[in-house]
This record gives sequence, C-alpha cells and structure tokens, in this order.
Amino acid sequence: MTDANDTRRPEQDAARLGLVVVGEAAALQSGDEAAMDASEANIRETIDELVDVPLTDRQEEVVERLAQAGGTLTAGLSGALAARTGNSVDDVLEGAARSIVWQERLTEQREDAGPQDRGRQDAGRDDQDGRPSA
Repeated sequence: MTDANDTRRPEQDAARLGLVVVGEAAALQSGDEAAMDASEANIRETIDELVDVPLTDRQEEVVERLAQAGGTLTAGLSGALAARTGNSVDDVLEGAARSIVWQERLTEQREDAGPQDRGRQDAGRDDQDGRPSA
C-alpha cells in the first residue's frame, strides 16, 4: 500500500501498470508456466503498492482480472501486429514497453519544464499552437 508521504505522480503509476500489462502479455506469449506465475505475482504486488487502502478480496480479484485481460488483449494485438509486419512478438512487446517508458519520461520533462518551455514539443518541431519552434 502507498503511504501518505508517497510523491509518485499518477503518470508514474500508469506507466507501471502499463508495464505490468506488457509483462503479462509477454508471459502469455512465452507459454512458460514460471513466467505466468511471476507475472501474476507482479500484478498482485503492483496493485498492493498502488492502492491507498486495502482492497477487499473481490476488489483485488477484479483488478487482477482486469490486468490479465489487458495482457491478453496486448498479447493478441502484438501477435497480429508481429504477423503483419514480419517482426517477432518479442520485438513488438519490447517496443510497447519502450513506448510506455518514453511517454512517462516526456510527461515528467514537461512537468519539470519552466513556464517558458510549456507546450513546447522538441527543438525543430512545431509547438502545440502550430508555430515553428526556434
């Protein structure tokens, strides 16, 4: 469970949950029983660390099932994308994990930016208002 002094941002928690779902998808794709058990343990541990109050047994089971369903969807979509693009499923799942981490880092950078940088994307790219950036 989280404590009152926890300073994590919601984006960090969302990124962690996203990585848990990708981990579940990887375990499903591997078909390895040990990987499946480790993924289920990771889901439980993550949920326990992210909630502020203990969940009821039913609530915990529902959240675990949601994470597992997300992993199943991710595994299926990754498999379809891999087949369509000629890449391996592992490569697709690795790309998904990198995207989650990258998005969380971008959010963190935006929040850490000063007022003069807010709304700015990257140097050489358009700002959010459509004007070219310097």
